[in-house]
Amino acid sequence: MSESREFCPRCGGAVPERREPLPGDPGGRDALLCDDCYFEDFELVDAPDRIEVLVCSGCGAVRRGESWRDVGARDYTDVAVDEVAEALGVHVDAEEVEWGVEPEQVDENNVRMHCHFSGVVRGTLRSAEVTVPVKISRGTCDRCGRIAGGYYAGTVQVRADERDLTPAERAEALDIAESYVADQEADGDREAFITEVKETDDGPDVKLSSNRLAQNVATRITDALGGSFESYPTLVTEDGDGNEVYRVTFAVRLPRYAEGEIIDPEDGDGPVLVTGVSGRLQGVRLATGEAYTSEFEEAAAPDAIRLGTRGDAAETTVVTVEDENAIQVLDPVTYEAKTVPNPDFVGGDADSVLAFEHGGEVHLVPKE
Repeated sequence: MSESREFCPRCGGAVPERREPLPGDPGGRDALLCDDCYFEDFELVDAPDRIEVLVCSGCGAVRRGESWRDVGARDYTDVAVDEVAEALGVHVDAEEVEWGVEPEQVDENNVRMHCHFSGVVRGTLRSAEVTVPVKISRGTCDRCGRIAGGYYAGTVQVRADERDLTPAERAEALDIAESYVADQEADGDREAFITEVKETDDGPDVKLSSNRLAQNVATRITDALGGSFESYPTLVTEDGDGNEVYRVTFAVRLPRYAEGEIIDPEDGDGPVLVTGVSGRLQGVRLATGEAYTSEFEEAAAPDAIRLGTRGDAAETTVVTVEDENAIQVLDPVTYEAKTVPNPDFVGGDADSVLAFEHGGEVHLVPKE
């Protein structure tokens, strides 16, 4: 009686009976070979002869395919390891694959990657070692090229209504712009950048990479510092598809009065220390310590006289507290004893107070 067996299509030798192939198992002629013939041409690892990694000399981004990626590597040895890992291929028949790599730094721009692999193929443990040279080349990414070329699409101009910006407002506006752009970069937006910050006597001009970015910066500045902004587009060119390309200036106008200013709304109730400028103007009445809120919707609307700023106030001595409505202090300019209203923010046992002199009149100012 004859026995039905399978034979190797290359050498003709008998091969052990195989199980029925499962879905996804390797197929084709190689799957029918005996072990000896199969391993004659077997390569556990498919490795390129060499790898070239293009790195931006400006920001350190790595070119992968048609795009640049921020890899956050400590050095380019890490980049070389990642590139080799992506380029190496392990045979589809291999199971329980383990591998390791030992980088050898030849010089600043060249690394040899010594790679060690092992895996089980047809029940046999196989191993392989390959060495892949990696060359680090320098270039310029699209983003750094645009920055170097002074490219920008939107501009945020920060100004104040009928006054100069305070140093604190200048600093906070720039901090808002830089922090927001940094957050966008951290979230993977490589097209988000500040091209230039130009300081003018009236306020800073911030050039940004996109109109969307500029609008979002303008929105955040007005949310934090009050005021409003308007946009002014300018047609600059057309793109390859014939679409019009605009640069947009976002003109931020901060409120007419800044926090810390002392103003007189001329409503008969005396000066106000401005404490808030978002929405309605908010402050503290210096005569009484009562809260003040402007009747106007916009902080820029009240028509008031500027008397000075909180920084103009000086510490002076309390002579005596006459009653709950009056207190006697030394004039911070003439050092004469003067009786002034006793506001709620002055404690009954206070030895000194902050005082502000204007037009011969002394006004007390909250310490905090």
